[in-house]
Amino acid sequence: MAKRRANGEGNIRKRADGRWEGRYTVGYDPKTGKRIIKNVLGKTQAEVKEKMKAAIEEAKALDLIRADEYTVASWLRTWYELYAKPNIRPRTADYYHRNIESHVIPRIGEIKLTQLTSRDIQKMYKDLLENGRLREVQREKSPGLSNATVRGIHMMMHNALDRAVKERLILRNPTEDCIIPKIEKQEMKILPAESMGAYLKAAEERGVLPMFYLELTTGLRKGELVALLWDDLDAEQRTISVSKQAAVRNGKITITRPKTETSVRRISIPQEAVDFLVQEHEKHPDNPYMFPSPKTGEMYHPDSVVNLHKKILKDAGLEHIRFHDLRHTFATTALQNGVDVKTVSSMLGHYDAGFTLRTYTHATWQAQDEAAEKMGEFMAQVM
Repeated sequence: MAKRRANGEGNIRKRADGRWEGRYTVGYDPKTGKRIIKNVLGKTQAEVKEKMKAAIEEAKALDLIRADEYTVASWLRTWYELYAKPNIRPRTADYYHRNIESHVIPRIGEIKLTQLTSRDIQKMYKDLLENGRLREVQREKSPGLSNATVRGIHMMMHNALDRAVKERLILRNPTEDCIIPKIEKQEMKILPAESMGAYLKAAEERGVLPMFYLELTTGLRKGELVALLWDDLDAEQRTISVSKQAAVRNGKITITRPKTETSVRRISIPQEAVDFLVQEHEKHPDNPYMFPSPKTGEMYHPDSVVNLHKKILKDAGLEHIRFHDLRHTFATTALQNGVDVKTVSSMLGHYDAGFTLRTYTHATWQAQDEAAEKMGEFMAQVM
């Protein structure tokens, strides 16, 4: 199969009739995405090299003229189909497609690609922050999209227009000069140690103690938790294997690999967690799922687990925290009890320990305070 070539690249070969032929790419059809290829012929290889060099230079000069064929809408759709969709996860592809069709194209889609300015994009960001929500129920609470969502749209636009620069359709990327909204740092909440007993007791009364005990001792993501199979448990080694997750796509649950390769991991769990899981399995020995839904016998819907968590908090009379905050609870508790950052990072499936360290600075500061106190006591003894 021929190597994919950028605009202007080409190759030379000798034909069966004895002549030399140079073939080169001049661009891509905006409707089909297929390469547009031209050729030159000559009696010698040197002659063809000279002809092709001149032809390629002429093609480069015409690149910006070809760009007039594209509007922002047609280019984004071309970029999505050719470059984005084949190389990203299905859920991310859905996210890009929704942003392109629902947020970007209605606002700036008709603008010619060559005429798109930073100001056009900046105005779009402002409108999205003020009026971007589509669902009426959401608009009543807050009409604008979150800073994080607009930043995500910005990164998508940056990548799409960066590709347009590489294909010499535009001279520079207009997103470079845009000011993007700052990340709204959400306050991290955890389940306090003094509340864990009441929380687990309420979970036991609802018949889901093994699931939520495991969550508090591993910090699994909700999609990872519900996708666990009984075969993922190694009772003898006291480990569980995390190699898949459940995700909701277009209203349907799909099983995919975790978000990153570091999220595929084996986690050590306490013996008590193993005992709880064995007891749980005895209730449904023929079911492959570790935590099958009592209603369907199939895998729990991720949102059902979130709803269970809310009910447990209410039963226990505890302040509301998100299900994801149980993941924060595990990480914070582990760090505060002396587990090193690298180990916690690997258990959480983070891509590097530095991310874990930055995320849980509050917990590591406490450990540093305790270390400083111990060093002070040691130095007092030797002085």
